[in-house]
Amino acid sequence: MSKETTMKHRIAKLAPLALVPVLALTACGGASEASSADAAGTKTLTVYTSEPQAKIDQVVEAFEKANPEVDVQVFRAATGELRTRIATERESGKIQADVLLAADVPTFEAYAADGALSTLDIGNDEQLDPKFVDAEGYWVGTRIIPTILAYNTGTVTDAPTSWADLTDEAYRGKIAMPNPEVSGAAAFNTAVWLNEPALGEAWLKDLAANEPTVLESNGPVGQAVADGTAGVGIVVDYVARELADKGSPIAVNYPSDGVPYVSQPAGVFADAQNPEAANAFVDFLVSKEGQELAVSQSYLPVRDDAGVPAGAPALSEINLLDPDLEEIAAGQDAAIDFFNSLLG
Repeated sequence: MSKETTMKHRIAKLAPLALVPVLALTACGGASEASSADAAGTKTLTVYTSEPQAKIDQVVEAFEKANPEVDVQVFRAATGELRTRIATERESGKIQADVLLAADVPTFEAYAADGALSTLDIGNDEQLDPKFVDAEGYWVGTRIIPTILAYNTGTVTDAPTSWADLTDEAYRGKIAMPNPEVSGAAAFNTAVWLNEPALGEAWLKDLAANEPTVLESNGPVGQAVADGTAGVGIVVDYVARELADKGSPIAVNYPSDGVPYVSQPAGVFADAQNPEAANAFVDFLVSKEGQELAVSQSYLPVRDDAGVPAGAPALSEINLLDPDLEEIAAGQDAAIDFFNSLLG
């Protein structure tokens, strides 16, 4: 399939990202700043990311150590806020970033469909499973982030082991989960659940009937489980693992009926001021060094020569769900709207 045909296919399958005006957004890493940095012998690289601040700071430090000629500037926000910022910048003329590192594939598919991304020029993607690499080269997964069931070991004696278990009356009012309108992983999960024959609309209705508490993002969900405010949390695994490592009474189960996951893609914007440095940054993320850093940050890696975090299962031990990503991308907004309608 030619690239032109693939682009038309993407556009047919995906709705364009809405342009949402937002007041008082300050663009970072603009052209004049980049030109000034280049004149001084360094290149300014601007990264938009949903990564936790401490984690992206570690990545930037390691990358800059290996690439001292590059000065990395980061704007960090939830995926939903990033999408709004990018839409506003596109409306005003140009995206003010070089790299996007965020949670979900559908976001990247939509940007690829409407020409916002350039194809990557990297080498380490050859070391990855093809399912973590866009066939047309617009994005590459950088870490595996499964969504699992966390529970407070002091308040829950009979922990759920599957998504189906969450509809049991015993968990009514005891479940916390992240907001799919804010969290990219939560938005993706909602579409995956709706797409799974064994779950689908009936399961989502039953889950909503059990009165889950919807919190802003995965971090607050993990904390609610750790402090006992919620007995059970639908949360990304690394959040629970880190809380347990700090001594919180929290344990996890990887759902037996399938584990949705995001691969935290990275891509380079077509408007990138410094595409060479941008590609080097993405390549670093999926290099062995970059993946070993991800493992040290409690992430599961996208390559098999980087190990796994202490106490974490190997990917082969997890029943990962691998739905048709085009279907998930096309149905994600509708899935979020359906779930929100159930919450009333």
